Amino acid sequence: MYTNYISINLEPAGVCCLLLMDLNFDISGNESADGLVVTVPTEGKLPGYYPGETPWHKNWKLAFPPAFREISFPDKLLGDLHRADVHTPCGTTLEFQNSPISMAELRSREAFYPKLIWILNGKKFKGFRILKSLPDVDDPKLDDYEFCHTDHLCMIRKSDHLLLGNNAKRLNFYHAELKTIKLTSHYYSFCWKHPHAVWYQAECPIIVDLGGHFLYQLKQRRQLSGDYAYLHMIPRKSFIERFL
Repeated sequence: MYTNYISINLEPAGVCCLLLMDLNFDISGNESADGLVVTVPTEGKLPGYYPGETPWHKNWKLAFPPAFREISFPDKLLGDLHRADVHTPCGTTLEFQNSPISMAELRSREAFYPKLIWILNGKKFKGFRILKSLPDVDDPKLDDYEFCHTDHLCMIRKSDHLLLGNNAKRLNFYHAELKTIKLTSHYYSFCWKHPHAVWYQAECPIIVDLGGHFLYQLKQRRQLSGDYAYLHMIPRKSFIERFL
């Protein structure tokens, strides 16, 4: 059975800054429309490393101009200083996480940054596997069906679920009702046997980095039988270029 049942609000990829709304953000050091005061380090003042920073962190930061990296934001309310791994001119903050964080830290960062995207080092996840190509989950032909929460790609009829619950008949994609549905090359099912539970509570978009030329955004399809989590594969290069 799947163990990747999540309830996080994710924006679809495909538009600059992952469809995060445009923000009138001033990076000159003045207060922005969102009340954040930006402290931009000059290139000569950038430290070579930070305590606990891994090569994975460093390589991600090097993909962006120096003026985007390690941007500090004073928190006037708490008197703290937040430091964004990368903050872009379109107002998006990218946070690179190599290890799990506490719920308190997750809530703190998501509350502070108006537009935050989490990028996780998926190579450290235990029991995380990409499984099978999926059809377009928003295909109108699938409106009357729901994906099963199993490692095998199959669906159930909504009407059967309402009548029979977990005893609803499972249909694979060789079934007469589904065999004309085409699979995509960018949506995938997955399983995560030993998940980091805190990420299930994230409200900001999550990107999983498994290495290579592609990244995977966690998304979910709303279903009566339980939301179905899946991956949207996006080219690493195009993801980075959205923010340059």
